[in-house]
Amino acid sequence: QVQLVESGGGLVQAGGSLRVSCKASGIFFSINNMGWHRQAPGKQRELVAVIDRGDNTNYADSVKGRFTISRDNGWNTVYLQMDSLKPEDTAVYYCYSDLRWGPRVWGQGTQVTVSS
Repeated sequence: QVQLVESGGGLVQAGGSLRVSCKASGIFFSINNMGWHRQAPGKQRELVAVIDRGDNTNYADSVKGRFTISRDNGWNTVYLQMDSLKPEDTAVYYCYSDLRWGPRVWGQGTQVTVSS
């Protein structure tokens, strides 16, 4: 079993920065990639960023140049550095992990609120 726990969310003014973290624990065979989705009230959940086992990254157009995803070598922790935050970034941010074996695993989410 794999568990993902996010932390680091909070309230920040527009133009500020936050770093959210996702710590993985438990038993798993192999992680193919991990990433972050976000969901705001009344909106669909959307992919924000993803990193694969080769450290290739991909970002939503809305966050390119502002957000950076990274990880440690053993997939123990995945980070999302968020700079130049905008009110439209306000959402619950969910970490996920795609495994070699089994369904996608989700964290519980962490709230990020950006005030104008």
